[in-house]
Amino acid sequence: MDIISQLQEQVNTIAALAFNTFGTLQRDAPPVRLSPNYRDPVAPLSDDTINIAEQPKLMSAALVQAAKQFDMLVSALPLSEGGEEAQFRRIAELEAENEAVGEELQRQLEAAEEELRQVQELFKQAADNCLNLKRPD
Repeated sequence: MDIISQLQEQVNTIAALAFNTFGTLQRDAPPVRLSPNYRDPVAPLSDDTINIAEQPKLMSAALVQAAKQFDMLVSALPLSEGGEEAQFRRIAELEAENEAVGEELQRQLEAAEEELRQVQELFKQAADNCLNLKRPD
């Protein structure tokens, strides 16, 4: 897999970890009192209380590890040589090449369409000639 695909995969991993982390924090957050007018919320008692306390730490560690992996992949990207000016020159060269290839393809398309019209005309003439033939009596 190329480096760009690896970077995309790592971004997807970070996004999934972030969504799962935020969702878990929302789901497992202890109830809080919103106003003194409301009664104290009752926290559900369960055996998972210890696990709930550890889960954010584990998810945060996974998120940090994924971010470090992403940073490592970014640092492995090749540096462009010549700086920004060289990149702009290369882009201009590629755009000019693309334009030339596009014009050539347009000429070939027009030639192919003309050839198709000629073949259709010849086919029409051949069909007309076949229909106009009479059988000898």
